Amino acid sequence: MGGLDWSLFHFLNSPMGRHDPLEDTVQHFGSLSAPLFGLAICTLWFFARPGGSPRLKLATASALAAAGIGLLFNQLIASLWSRDRPFVAHPGDTVLVAHRSVDPSFPSDHATAAFAIAFAVLFFSRRLGILFLLGATAIGVSRVLLGLHYPSDVAAGAATGLAAAVLVTTLGRPTIETLVGWLGRLSDPFVVGATKRIAAARRSLRR
Repeated sequence: MGGLDWSLFHFLNSPMGRHDPLEDTVQHFGSLSAPLFGLAICTLWFFARPGGSPRLKLATASALAAAGIGLLFNQLIASLWSRDRPFVAHPGDTVLVAHRSVDPSFPSDHATAAFAIAFAVLFFSRRLGILFLLGATAIGVSRVLLGLHYPSDVAAGAATGLAAAVLVTTLGRPTIETLVGWLGRLSDPFVVGATKRIAAARRSLRR
């Protein structure tokens, strides 16, 4: 597995030093993807119609909780086995196009959080979940391209993310539903007010 892991890493990462446009694209994606992914899942909350189905709110709350629990899983795993990053283990053969990280390589925290969010959304909406899974996969692959993780780090992150999402959406669902009820009562008036203001602005523009 170690040889296959390294071979796949080298195959994906080595072109970074030879193609500047590709390197720039991956760098920009790597810096922006995680914040935008987090923004997307938080925005999903406000697409739930006040007084209607809480499905999207449950998806949002479950996704954020799963990401947090997945990262706790990673801390436990890293305390048992600390794996060096590729640029530490293979400094002469790794093209690093991102800032160095001192965290253990296994599992990938970015992959864990992204896949935890994506799988949690999938359990409430297949269509949206598939979109989030595509985004999570892109984030995971970008971590290898950037020289920050081995493919097995990303695969392990996807597995811990899935485990966290399953835990939250099954055993943790009653707690999530209660939390969503409380938070919904706080956010719904804001959503209703914003919707009315947008509708009024549209009417004014038509006139």
